[in-house]
Amino acid sequence: MRELKLVGLDADGKYLICEGGDPANQFKLAVDDRLRAALRDGPTASEQPQLDIEITNMLSPREIQSKIRAGASVEQVATASGSDISRVRRFAHPVLLERARAAELATAAHPVLADGPAVLTLLETVSTALVTRGLDPHQIGWDAWRNEDNRWTVQLAWKVGRSDNLAHFCFMPGAHGGTVTAVDDAASELIDPNFERPLRPLARVAHLDLEETAEPETAPEAAAPAAPAPPEQPAPTRRGKASKTAKPAIPAWEDVLLGVRSSGQR
Repeated sequence: MRELKLVGLDADGKYLICEGGDPANQFKLAVDDRLRAALRDGPTASEQPQLDIEITNMLSPREIQSKIRAGASVEQVATASGSDISRVRRFAHPVLLERARAAELATAAHPVLADGPAVLTLLETVSTALVTRGLDPHQIGWDAWRNEDNRWTVQLAWKVGRSDNLAHFCFMPGAHGGTVTAVDDAASELIDPNFERPLRPLARVAHLDLEETAEPETAPEAAAPAAPAPPEQPAPTRRGKASKTAKPAIPAWEDVLLGVRSSGQR
């Protein structure tokens, strides 16, 4: 007798989904009165209250892969569905490889510009743009997932300081590697052919001399021109009485100037 493992309940809630040793082989069991009665019957049935079948919201392998292909992570699917993370990881592994391969192919595609596809690939264009802006092109991460319209969205992630940055492209496989189109502003700036210019144009700032300059001394008010001062005159000497034997005194030049005679009379 083969042993089956309970996987979950179908969408209508009428069948139990079971699987054997191979997860690809699944079985369904109708949830009817006979099954409920069989679960209720037992030696301890009279001692236990009636229990309903508890079925967690476990997803089928196809549903798991569909959500992973749409961009969800293994942890997100396991948390949302209540499934064991190891089970989700088992079914998600091939889809994660598919996403990684799509991201790798997108790096070899050519960005679509205003005048057509660029000559450089997406990887070459992004690496050149990051190097020009002083960033490390090796510290980036690529991811990809399918949208509802079955087209691939490619995500580029890089970090500047403490900020995480994301850019998204639409990848269209085709000849010569296919093409990628920018989805958001960050992607448009990275594939801009004028990537050497700064992201935000800066106005030129005038040079400011911050050194303090000494204030000029206030010039004194101009005074009216004054007449040249007369030469300093020697103090007049006191003349004593002339002796009889002395020679007549010669008047000093100031006496002559003032009209003073040698005798002291004017």
